[in-house]
This record gives sequence, C-alpha cells and structure tokens, in this order.
Amino acid sequence: MTDPRTHRETPDFYGAYPRLSQPQIDALAGGGQRRRVATGDVLFREGDEGYDFFVVLTGMVANVEDYGVDQHVISVHGPGRFVGELSVLTGQPAFFTAVVVESGEILAVPVDHLREVVSADLALGDLLLRAFLLRRSMLIGRGAGFRIVGSCFSPDTRRLRDFAVRNRLPHRFVDLERDPEAETMLRRLGVAPSETPVVIWRGREVMRNPDDAALARLIGVRAVGHGGSLSDFVIIGAGPAGLAAAVYASSEGIATDLLDAVATGGQAGTSPRIENYLGFPSGISGSDLAERAIIQARKFGTALRIPAGATALEGHPGHHTVRLEDGSSITARTVLIATGARYRTLGLPRIEEFEGTGIYYAATQQEAHWCRNDTVAVVGGGNSAAQAALLLADTARCVHLIIRGGSLVAHMSRYLADRIERTPSIETHLRTEVRELIGDRTLEAILVEHVKSGERQCLDVRALFVFIGAAPHTGWLTDQVALDSHGFIVTGAESPASRSFVDQTGRSPFLLETSRPGVFAAGDVRSGSIKRVAAAVGEGAMAVRFVHEQLGWGGPSVPDEPSQTTGGSHA
Repeated sequence: MTDPRTHRETPDFYGAYPRLSQPQIDALAGGGQRRRVATGDVLFREGDEGYDFFVVLTGMVANVEDYGVDQHVISVHGPGRFVGELSVLTGQPAFFTAVVVESGEILAVPVDHLREVVSADLALGDLLLRAFLLRRSMLIGRGAGFRIVGSCFSPDTRRLRDFAVRNRLPHRFVDLERDPEAETMLRRLGVAPSETPVVIWRGREVMRNPDDAALARLIGVRAVGHGGSLSDFVIIGAGPAGLAAAVYASSEGIATDLLDAVATGGQAGTSPRIENYLGFPSGISGSDLAERAIIQARKFGTALRIPAGATALEGHPGHHTVRLEDGSSITARTVLIATGARYRTLGLPRIEEFEGTGIYYAATQQEAHWCRNDTVAVVGGGNSAAQAALLLADTARCVHLIIRGGSLVAHMSRYLADRIERTPSIETHLRTEVRELIGDRTLEAILVEHVKSGERQCLDVRALFVFIGAAPHTGWLTDQVALDSHGFIVTGAESPASRSFVDQTGRSPFLLETSRPGVFAAGDVRSGSIKRVAAAVGEGAMAVRFVHEQLGWGGPSVPDEPSQTTGGSHA
C-alpha cells in the first residue's frame, strides 16, 4: 500500500496540473466556500457524482485510486492547484478519491458557479479544459477506474472493452489468459471463471457480464432526457455531424435529444490525430474533439443518451417516433439521422474468430499500447488507414501498410502520404490484398498477394487493422426513407420520392431533408457525402437551419440562402 503522505506535490510536465492565479481564485471564490480541512479528510470518493470543484488554498490534497484497499497515489496538489478531472464537467462519477494529506484550507466551488466563471473568463476555461482532458488521458493510461476481468478470447469481454475505450472511461483490463492476479481477484470476490467477464467497480461492486446499458448505469453514466413527452429535435448518431447539430440546435433554444448506440465521436472519435481540421494547426485527436463538443452541447442543454441504439423510425402526423433497443422510444417534431457508416470487413474465412483479439477496426492509444514492439498490418488506402499506420509506428516494431490501389495519394491526403514515406518503420505494399489469416486462437500471420503478379508473401503480424471503405448504418430504417443502391440516405430534390414529397407538402424537400418531411440526414450516412470531419460538422450545423424552417421558427438569417435547394454534398 502506498502512503500518499510520503509524496510531494506532483510536477506539472504537460499542463495537466496548472496553478491558478490569485485573480482566478478570487473570481471562483465569489460563489464558493472556504473550508478548513484536516489530514485524512475525504473531499469526494470514487463513484461520487455531482461533487464540487476544489481549489487547494493551503495544505495538500492527493488523488488516490483504490483508496483504503490497495491504494496508489495518482497525483498530489498543493496551494493554487485544483482537484478533479473531466467528470467535473461531464457529470460522470469520480474515478478516484480525493483525500487531504496535509491540513490546510480549500475552496469548494459548485459546478454551476464554475461554469459561470469560465464563460466569462475564456483563458480560465481553456486552462481547465486542457488540464481535465490531459488528466482523463492519464487516468486511462494508468488503468485507473473500474476493472474488466475476462478472457481476451471472449466476445463479451471484447464488447465491454470496446464500450469503455470508445467512451474514454478509465478502466483496467485483467486478462484471465495472461494475468496471474486474475484468478486471485475472482476468488476474493466469490466469482467463478465461468461467470466472466465481470466488471468490478469501487473495488467491491461486481456485475457479471453486463450489457452496455447496465455497465453505463453501474458507473453512473446515465441517459437523460428533457422529461417532456415531445422533443423538438432528436439526433440519432453522435459523430461529428450529430455533435455539431446538437451544439447549434441547443444554443438556439431547440429542445434537443442526442442518441448514440455506443459512444460519442463516431469513427472520427477513434482517430488518433486529425491534422487538417480548421483551427487546430498542431492537430487534435478525435476523442478530444468529441469530448469538447459534448461539453459544449451539454452547456447549452442537450440531453445525451448513451447507449441508446435506434431500431426503428415511425412517422405520425406532425411528429416522429424513434424506437430504441431497450424497448423505450422517443418522440420528436423533427429528426436528424447521423448514424454514419462502419468500416467494411474483409471477406475472409475465420475473420470473426480473430476480431477483437487480432483484427481491429480502430486504432487508438490503447491498441497502440497492446501492439508495443510487435509487427502489425494496416489494410486501406484512405486517411483513416494512414493515421492508424502513423500512430502504430510510434510503438510497433514494424507496420505493413497494405493498399489495393497503385498509389499512396489516390485516396489519401498528400501530407499523410509524405509522412508515411518518411517513416522507416512503415513498409508499404501497393496493389496487394490479404488472402488468408493464420493463427491458433490469436493472429500469428497473414498471407498477402500482389494482385497483378500473383506473388504471395506470408507476413508475421500480431494484429491487423482494417480500414477498407464504409457501409452505412441504415439497416434499421426498413423502407422509412429513400436510400440509394448502396444503402445511403438520399436527400433533397435528388430523392426519387421528391415529386410525391411536393404533392404531400406543397414544397420541395430541403437540401438535407429525406423523403419523409421533417426527417433530415447529415454526415457519412447521406448519399453523395464527402468523408471528411469538417464537412460532416458543416452539414450538422446546416441541418439546424432546416429544422428551424420545419418547426416554423424561421431560424437565423443567412444572406442569399434559399430555403429550398437541389443536390448537395456530404461529409
């Protein structure tokens, strides 16, 4: 057990532990309360929700994981520093315990007052947000938070891990196959290996093989709604398009519900670095972009529901009903479908056998950590494949980039192609396809073939990352809106149902409107889309203008913008 009193204040190497200025502390003190605290006092515990924002005035406070059990110090804060991480702003539970290790005085600031202060002081807001995002990344990196115990070969274990990773929830995976502590931990909790996977929360609460919704409830990530029977606007899909629509709609007073089956961010949320997004010259990770957007949307009143997978869309006079996986439903005057698209799988035997244990469809810091010092392969010729290869090259021994086409720049941004060519640990295979997966329980190698010469080569790889085009998330719509031959949603006057739309409504469909009046589509799910984050964000924001029109609110003034247009592009 580590004694936090033996630790000095944690150095601030990365900006995660900045010190507040006296004017900033004074501004926060206007709505806060000064309190004397003694050594051993607990400010909040792991699992607590709705706790205050604490500034250390004198003395020291430690952030401790597994407090009172097998505790370990995460960080120690002295005068001028503040306690907490991203959950302060998102309303999630605390993932550690804050305990006083040197008597002194603290300032307790209610979160509502904190929001008021940072709204008026942009510099303070930027400082806090950067620190909170960094602290969340550090918690994830050290495996703080809850535990997932199970076999790496179990599909349910993979599902739980994916939910935790996609939602950026601090956790630690304890592998029954490889971790000698796993069975000891299970025996202590009275859990048989056959009952795994299990989730352990706060060191004592055990849930056996929970579904995603049950896991979210266990750790306090609760779905919330507006409480009314009819919402103004429901957004299905919390990728860049859905997040942008939520921010703009809520900021303009539209009662907005945002749903997603798994996590915020969509495919963009799994991108390790987006370098060509306006306003971020040094790049930003997809997860950070999603976290920032969610904080904005919640600030304006968006009601977020995750996990909440849509299973059906029903039309009624003047409103629409979305049926959800848990049997509930939500009704709204207008709907935006922003469910995006998922990467296609390789049509190979045994592929399901290796998914989650050797084959992946996203490359995040966690996958990069799993593949440290291994040889891996990435399949795909677009920007997502390039970003994955560059991320993995930082930790893997070698990255084989397998591209069916004959050029790096055919579907990839030039700046990414240039970086790949300059990275010695990336070996590019053009005009090449994967033909066979090799391994016993885990992936050991792949057989690739040059499509022109027919030459075959066996590559010893421990992981294969697949980014080979996308299929839209529209199977749940069951003929409710018009789709193109590939399953993407057709919008605007291009819709084959546009004539009947005019006969029904007396107007042409709006640019992003589907064949059903009041139902819109934006982002990768829309036919004719450009698969770029910035374009998806633009469409999400544009959709709000048409929602205003549909609701009869008029909407913000846009010079020379027709309310009815034809054609369109997508992101």
